[in-house]
Amino acid sequence: MSLEIVVATKNRKKLAEIKDILKEFKPNITSLADYPHPVRIVENGKSFRENAIKKALTVARLTGKFTLGEDSGLCVYALRGMPGIYSSRFSGKNKSDRQNNLKLLKLLDGLPLRKRKAYYVCAVALADKNDLVGVTEGRCSGVIGFQEKGTSGFGYDPLFVIPRYKKTFAQLGEKIKHKMSHRYRALKKAKKIIQKYIERQRSS
Repeated sequence: MSLEIVVATKNRKKLAEIKDILKEFKPNITSLADYPHPVRIVENGKSFRENAIKKALTVARLTGKFTLGEDSGLCVYALRGMPGIYSSRFSGKNKSDRQNNLKLLKLLDGLPLRKRKAYYVCAVALADKNDLVGVTEGRCSGVIGFQEKGTSGFGYDPLFVIPRYKKTFAQLGEKIKHKMSHRYRALKKAKKIIQKYIERQRSS
């Protein structure tokens, strides 16, 4: 049985990461960009988990297909968990990765490295047209650097330093990032749920 997995996103960079991490399912992964009638999902949940579930259920019911909803962001201890669920729109209406990063640097200005600890969070929800199938979560800890470094990745990757390597995600590149990131950790757990779902469908 081949299972089509619709990823509830229009973000090309995020989709590319998900496809890379779920490469064994890659031929059957589509996204909202493949559907003619665009869906606007208001991310008004109070957590990454709630937003991921809403995305998965909304798109699964609309398309009738097995759907992966994902929500992720950066949490900084010194900012009491901000930007959190507002990570992608941290800099306001005319948001951009660059503006988000500059705002973050401004808010942390003057703080030493030991007070710039942060972590990325990713929640993944899986659903079919009938119900929620499962939810997973992954985290990755690091610190916020003093300036943007590197050209790989997206979002806060040029600022997110992995202490073990003393480099940002943007400097480390996909090969290393996709083996340790928050998204990798959440999707690794999700793979098991997807495989079990396929096995159940085959036997039913």
